[in-house]
Amino acid sequence: MTSQTAAFDVRVIRDRLTTKLNQELILTLSLIVLTVITTSINSRFVSAGNLSDMLANSAYIAIAAIGMSMVIISGNIDISVGSLIGLLATIAGKIATDGDFPLWMAYVVPVIVGALAGAVTGFLVAYLGIPAIVVTLGMMSVLKGGLILWTSGRWIYGLPSGFKLAQWDLLGTPVPVLLMIFLTIVAALWMRYSNTGRAIYAVGGNAEAARLAGISRRRTLMTVFILHGVTTGIASLLFATKFNTIQSTVPPGLELFIISASVIGGVSILGGVGTVIGSTLGAVLLKAIDSAMIFTSISQYWLQAVQGMLILLTVLADLLRRRRQSYLMSRE
Repeated sequence: MTSQTAAFDVRVIRDRLTTKLNQELILTLSLIVLTVITTSINSRFVSAGNLSDMLANSAYIAIAAIGMSMVIISGNIDISVGSLIGLLATIAGKIATDGDFPLWMAYVVPVIVGALAGAVTGFLVAYLGIPAIVVTLGMMSVLKGGLILWTSGRWIYGLPSGFKLAQWDLLGTPVPVLLMIFLTIVAALWMRYSNTGRAIYAVGGNAEAARLAGISRRRTLMTVFILHGVTTGIASLLFATKFNTIQSTVPPGLELFIISASVIGGVSILGGVGTVIGSTLGAVLLKAIDSAMIFTSISQYWLQAVQGMLILLTVLADLLRRRRQSYLMSRE
């Protein structure tokens, strides 16, 4: 490697790190500004109860977005995640209300099934070369249709008291919030310091350069989709235990919400750039906007418009950043 190439690589890495930090700072400032404005209109927005509920409600979105961020960073996408959460939540509820199985299986089986579903998707993408959007579009239809056929749309009632993870508190803090923070920290450290985590960035940023560096794209993608399945399984448990009943249908627009959290959090839709910390902040921001609209008596239908605008602005900023990098590279 020449000194010029090495110097450029350092600048690219520094620019990417700066982009990540800037995006996380922007999200943090956006949350602060939103809180100040909403509180000036309705002071109940910053009540302990509302803030706790807001964070708890964003937890399962944020946890699902951790795996989604890995998928997008690797240069792929999964639009079946909402359907998978609906199916896994139903599986958990069925096991929990069936007296023939121990309760712990209701927590373990959805995570295992999620990992297996991720492995199937990963195999089709990594080894058969089918584009991820095509695979997950098919998976979305299969999961959604299969769920309706299995349950006939009937809700699940009578969840046992031991199966209410999302309603538990630990030291005065909702368990979903603690789980969200813990998984975000673990995933962020793993993505930054592990060989596999760095390989995900390499494969998503430049697959050919990653291959020449000895990184197995197939193995990396399989790992990404399996981990995505695991985080989806965990998110489904929080979704299933939010209330005392489980609606056996796919939550409308859930996959878009999860993808939006990742993209708004700074994960480049083109791959190779982003952090799970940013995606978690993105999930919290979206839920904060949703809550702010309630407290300011603004129709929640505007949430979709705001969500779309944030996605467009984030993607535009990413494209401009990439053009700047290309310009700097052409001048070397």
